Amino acid sequence: MKTSSLAAFTVDNIPGALAPMGIFDPLGFAEKADEATLKRYREAEVTHGRVAMLATVGFLVGEKVEGSSFLFDSQITGPAISHLAQVPVGFWLILTSFIGAAELQRAKTGFVEPENVPVDKAGLLREEYYPGDIGFDPLGLKPTDAAELEEMQTKELQNGRLAMLAAAGFIAQELVDGKGILEHLNA
Repeated sequence: MKTSSLAAFTVDNIPGALAPMGIFDPLGFAEKADEATLKRYREAEVTHGRVAMLATVGFLVGEKVEGSSFLFDSQITGPAISHLAQVPVGFWLILTSFIGAAELQRAKTGFVEPENVPVDKAGLLREEYYPGDIGFDPLGLKPTDAAELEEMQTKELQNGRLAMLAAAGFIAQELVDGKGILEHLNA
């Protein structure tokens, strides 16, 4: 069930804005965007936030279980940014297949088929689609009340924004000195 907490998707009523800042848009992209563009921006933000939340947890868990995991014969070592390069090709094939299947499902759910999109509207989202709502809620956590849904969306966006910054910081720190994040915390 696709429900939206908003009647129209505008910069004035978009979830994710918190007092006292409101919507954080220092370059004014959202103010200049029409509804379709704003929805596409939000879709990208939600998607990148979700990936960043997984990445942040992956950094910490991957470094914590290093050398003690049953996966890959406990051979994965070093900072988290080097872990994927150490896994076997079979893992890459499985990972790529799962990511591809998830992205294909997201595209089918949210985006208008390319043959039905005007040339100047690339990446057009479906009219009834709400950014980030791919219909996956196996635990039934999505609120049915519009105010609760907007609050949950705002929390997800804020956590995703923080995770994007955290993942960028983790990557930068590990690239600078080649040490893992937990190694820095324990030093």
